[in-house]
Amino acid sequence: MKDLDLVKISAELAQQSPQDIIRWALSLGEPVMSSTSFSQNAAVMLHLVTSVDRSVPVVWVDSGYNVPDAYRVAERLMKELKPNMQIYIPEMTAERRNAIMGGIPHPDDTPELFKEFSRQVKLEPFSRALDEIKPKIWITGIRKEETDFRKGLDILSWDARGLLKVAPIFHWTADDVQQYMDEHQLPSCKHYFDPTKVAENAECGLHTAA
Repeated sequence: MKDLDLVKISAELAQQSPQDIIRWALSLGEPVMSSTSFSQNAAVMLHLVTSVDRSVPVVWVDSGYNVPDAYRVAERLMKELKPNMQIYIPEMTAERRNAIMGGIPHPDDTPELFKEFSRQVKLEPFSRALDEIKPKIWITGIRKEETDFRKGLDILSWDARGLLKVAPIFHWTADDVQQYMDEHQLPSCKHYFDPTKVAENAECGLHTAA
């Protein structure tokens, strides 16, 4: 896959539907995985992936810090869409970590502690997932308009870990996402909490790691 012209193919795929982009990724014949955070509009990618191939592993790193509403919607989506869920949790419980770290550290106050916190609750479980699933292709729901970092990517990009990242809805706007949610009557949690993101437009670390 290293010979793929990502710029050229990304331009070609930009004219295709998200489902066709997913089919293109699967046609490469390499191990594939997707991922979800079960955030407000996570149902979009879950619906797209399962509508094409329900056997694709979908990794969820459950930090243990989310809110009841998000967990309830996650259970509903897993029951209704039946994705091939692969759930990974941190090695230490949230309560134990809170006792040791004094709660969720803030990156401005204790940057090194926050870095270790993020590693424990997000990066280490995700690395474990990669070690066990051994994907070559990562189908992800990132969109260009979400963060400054993502503006420098494209539908196809190389992850620092050597994964080919495929972003079927990369050029979608927030309105496009909402329209899809409405069209397919997909549930969305009203509240969502990612302890590794200090702002909505910040990176949680999975896409900038390694």
